[in-house]
Amino acid sequence: LGCVFQLIAMLFRRGRAKPLVITLSVSNQLLFMLLYIIPVFNVSGGAKKVIFIVGILSAYLLYYIAHPQKINWFMSLIDDKQRGKFTAKKEIISLVMGIAFSFVMGAIVDALQEKGNHTGAFIVIAITVFVLMIFHTLTMLLSVEKEQPQKSEGVAREFFSTFKNKGVIMVSVAFVLWNIASCSSKPFYGSYMENASELNFAATYLALLSAVSAVSRIVASVIFGIMADKKSFAKTITVAFVIAALSFLCIVFATPENGKVTFMLHYILYGASMGGINSALINLCYDYAPPRQRVGALAVTQAISGVVGFTTTTLVALLVDKIQANGNVFFGIKIYAQQVVSVIGVVCALLAMLYVLIFFIIKKKLPRAGDAPDIKDGTEATKTSKISQ
Repeated sequence: LGCVFQLIAMLFRRGRAKPLVITLSVSNQLLFMLLYIIPVFNVSGGAKKVIFIVGILSAYLLYYIAHPQKINWFMSLIDDKQRGKFTAKKEIISLVMGIAFSFVMGAIVDALQEKGNHTGAFIVIAITVFVLMIFHTLTMLLSVEKEQPQKSEGVAREFFSTFKNKGVIMVSVAFVLWNIASCSSKPFYGSYMENASELNFAATYLALLSAVSAVSRIVASVIFGIMADKKSFAKTITVAFVIAALSFLCIVFATPENGKVTFMLHYILYGASMGGINSALINLCYDYAPPRQRVGALAVTQAISGVVGFTTTTLVALLVDKIQANGNVFFGIKIYAQQVVSVIGVVCALLAMLYVLIFFIIKKKLPRAGDAPDIKDGTEATKTSKISQ
């Protein structure tokens, strides 16, 4: 739901993104750090809950406002023909460091908690977030920024001009279909794996699943990155959607008897699919949005799909509650709720694949950003700009 906040990014001028992004990034990271200090506060439990909710909502608000500007800033430094390889390398570095960081921090926190020093664990995490914030800020301060064209139209006009771009709207449908697939299933897997009356996985096995998924994603990121630059992001994402559908299919057959095997397969396949889906969706949006529309295009597509994803999870939760309240019986069949919602994930992932295959590969009639003149205020660009393009 936080993706809706990205629309606010359209309010800011298209001048220098660097000062705004750095300010908002530092602010949201300080708020995330605050979340780990709240338990130390000498206030009532009710007050702590209020502070936590306000803090985490404010942190995500600032994060998502900065996100489109930040992505546009860094992607503008990358050659369009190298975006696939670049996003793959970025993904790999992030995943490798993330695995190492999680294991080290987990060991430190476990050691402190075993000694009964829960407060110390929270303080260590807060200090770590602060140190990482400093390093993260330095990477942005040391990064160059290309001069961006100044904003020449009102927010409302820019918002509606994004909707006039047929390619961007078509891409947003792919975002929506994927969000329905993932948000109808993934949010409910955690309770299925941890519930003592269901799969009851140990914490060490859950950590192993995450690590295996990350490794799978690293390998897939390399393959998908090369494929995207040689073929296209559209062809890349169709393959990734098929793999995602197979990952959800594994959970359709997951039971307490075979849960460890089916979930291991799910995590391997899902990790591999995400090695292509995340970067390919954003880059597909960039393929059809001219540079001056990219902040708005990314904000609009992610806001729409974010609202749909939030709504999907809320509605599917009602189905999950009903099945579980009925003793995990669905239409007279003994079945777990997560198996039922996984069917929705399979169907929607395949629909997303077919959609991209038909409209972006087979028909392929939509003008890409590099193939058509930039459109200003709904009218054709001047003859001079056409020649220059």
